[in-house]
Amino acid sequence: MRSKIFVSILFLISLSGSLYSQSYNNTFISGPRFYAGIVTGYNGGFGLQLSGTISNFAKSFPLSARFGIGYTSTDPGKPADARKIFINNATNGIPEKAGSIWDFRMDLLYNIKLFSMQKSFLFAGVRYSMFTANFKFIGGNEFFDITSDQWGAGGGLESYFALGSNFDLVITAGADYYFSGTIMGHDTAYSPDGENINPREDYTYEDADDSVNQPKILPRVMVGFNYSF
Repeated sequence: MRSKIFVSILFLISLSGSLYSQSYNNTFISGPRFYAGIVTGYNGGFGLQLSGTISNFAKSFPLSARFGIGYTSTDPGKPADARKIFINNATNGIPEKAGSIWDFRMDLLYNIKLFSMQKSFLFAGVRYSMFTANFKFIGGNEFFDITSDQWGAGGGLESYFALGSNFDLVITAGADYYFSGTIMGHDTAYSPDGENINPREDYTYEDADDSVNQPKILPRVMVGFNYSF
């Protein structure tokens, strides 16, 4: 089900990225302006983000709207603890781990003058993340995923440096905050409200949350390019 939702959202955002772009003028000229962009860098791990932006869509309206999708490779957490809390108390096997975050975001941008830079923006908006921690115990015949989906909010500051008439270098920095979400693995789930499903032994949501690195506060420092249409 999650894969179907993700594919649908990816299609819609990819479509918007081909249509939308960034304008650097807060006054109405002849209609909406569109921009597509890509940035990469640190986002709680190594990340990549694609975005599409529309601005100048209403006379004298000072804000632009941006939609984006991102992927981040991250440290998933503690294999041995996750195994005990979600699976069993076995200790055999050599642990391997991998973690990822898909995030979807919508921001409103406000053009400001930062020092001598005319193309700088404050931005803020909502976030939605899908976190997956994959653990393998080689030789122990234990392979499992721990997942959580979370809503969040974030903001920051970015600046644009012209490389051509329609092409800009982008530097962006900020942070995202994610609210606690239900953590699921195998047939077990731990919820922040205490409504757990098949909890093991006396483990709690706090134990589950400590065993994996689901998003909480993620600082972002990224660089990339924007192209106007």
